[in-house]
Amino acid sequence: MVFITPRISVPDEELHESFVRASGAGGQNVNKVSTAVELRFSIFENQTIPYDVKMRLIRLGGRRVTQEGVLVLFVQTHRTQDMNRKAASDRFVELVQKAAVPPPPPRIATKPTRGAVKRRLVGKAIRSTVKSNRKRPDDPDEL
Repeated sequence: MVFITPRISVPDEELHESFVRASGAGGQNVNKVSTAVELRFSIFENQTIPYDVKMRLIRLGGRRVTQEGVLVLFVQTHRTQDMNRKAASDRFVELVQKAAVPPPPPRIATKPTRGAVKRRLVGKAIRSTVKSNRKRPDDPDEL
């Protein structure tokens, strides 16, 4: 059982791991041992995660979620299979924990106060006079 939050947990049977050979550095080890981990989790077949958390998980998963609703995490950052397994499960838990946090309530639009409007207009008037004082003065004798 993988515990994500006090109210959300995922049975181990729903997490499917497969091991493949990792690419990249590692010397002879990379050619002999299957150290990379591919963790698969079917979002819609799970019964313990609430629907709204599932929808946020799909959105957070992005390209890691297939058309069938399967979350696929591929980890090959470490040299050993055990460390990659732990990293994959940690990423899974972190992703579901982010999805479990509800979005903040939408901001309610409010009108500015009368004092704020007045201060803004006074500031604009001051700025206008500063800019108009920068102009070359008109000399009526030159016309």
